[in-house]
Amino acid sequence: MKARPASYRWVPEHAHVAPAADAALPAGFRCAGVSGGIKPNGDKDVAILVCDAAEAVSAARFTRSSVIAAPVQVTQQRTRLDGLRAVVANSGNANAATGNRGLDEAARMQGAASMVGGVPTDAVAVASTGVIGVQLDGNKVVQALVGAREELRADGVDDFTDAISTTDAFRKTVAFDVALSGGTVRLTAQAKGAGMIQPGFATMLCFAQTDAVLSAETADLLLGVCVKRSFERISVDGQLSTNDTAILMASGASGIEVAPQSEDELRFGEALDAALRTLALDMAADGEGAERLGRVVVRCDDAEEAEIVARAVANSPLVKTALFGQDPNWGRIAQAVGAALPGRAPLDFDIAIEGVPVAKGGQAARFDEEALIEAVGGDQVEYVIELGEERTAETEVFFSDFGYEYVRINAEYTT
Repeated sequence: MKARPASYRWVPEHAHVAPAADAALPAGFRCAGVSGGIKPNGDKDVAILVCDAAEAVSAARFTRSSVIAAPVQVTQQRTRLDGLRAVVANSGNANAATGNRGLDEAARMQGAASMVGGVPTDAVAVASTGVIGVQLDGNKVVQALVGAREELRADGVDDFTDAISTTDAFRKTVAFDVALSGGTVRLTAQAKGAGMIQPGFATMLCFAQTDAVLSAETADLLLGVCVKRSFERISVDGQLSTNDTAILMASGASGIEVAPQSEDELRFGEALDAALRTLALDMAADGEGAERLGRVVVRCDDAEEAEIVARAVANSPLVKTALFGQDPNWGRIAQAVGAALPGRAPLDFDIAIEGVPVAKGGQAARFDEEALIEAVGGDQVEYVIELGEERTAETEVFFSDFGYEYVRINAEYTT
């Protein structure tokens, strides 16, 4: 497996958020991952997560694609999104563009997970990831879930994460202990995603759990804010998926309450932000063969314009291949900026790479080329673009490079 980056320079650190000594789920949660025969190589491909707390609360976010997968439809239409107590997921088949039969199979998954987890059917979310347009054999999922019943445990995180993964090169998990005024709570999260990634979510699944006491309104607020700073800030290939799902579940088993508009809400929100931001950067860093991670920051006079420019740079094949080749070719950045803002010639812009100004006022600046080449040789590179006069609007997008492996993986995905 590819090595997971040791850390990310763009994830804020907080004194009250500490890496947990183990990856075990918070109190009140159990999970498992088993093989159901969906993946032809026999790898784990069916996962289930159960919350044993009857009064659990939750929040969820989904893809904005108009081609929406069956599990997303079933979860949105047949569950209480603020009271989810279980998640059932499969990998190896997206169950997307599969018509009414796909909806039936997703509903079967939901029903089977309800029986295995001992929770109401409308408290079970369904998720799938894999190839689009291929019918899912629900019998395989149901049979696998029966076997998973005995595997459910708090320390089953590795099996669970393996079972939701597809082209992922490493496991994407986090586990934090969060110090609040009433004591310490546990926050964990697991995710998958490496390709078909674009702001506005990704081809991603993410499940987060805590034993803190949250109201449904607080859970929804915090998840929404943190998703905007994490999964909606990444791009691998500019492609929007059909299956994106992010779910936060709170068992309340610790008895420690996170009151609305309190210092504890801020602290827990910072922990959730660090968790989801780490997982989002994991996805971009994985990037189906990626070797380097980039961050583009755009400052200008208009927030919408900043977003357009940042995404244009992050999704530019020329910028992404330059990142792969450790090439400080700022002309490719200028090209992407100009293409994103047509009809504005002559455009006044400044560009800096790793803090080195390479363009000023729309033209080349004097800089130490050798120092710049050394600066872009690292595995995390930052680009800053400034436009206009006031420059009060700012946005960021994280992106992976484009290398040989990305082409190979996606050229051979179904063959």
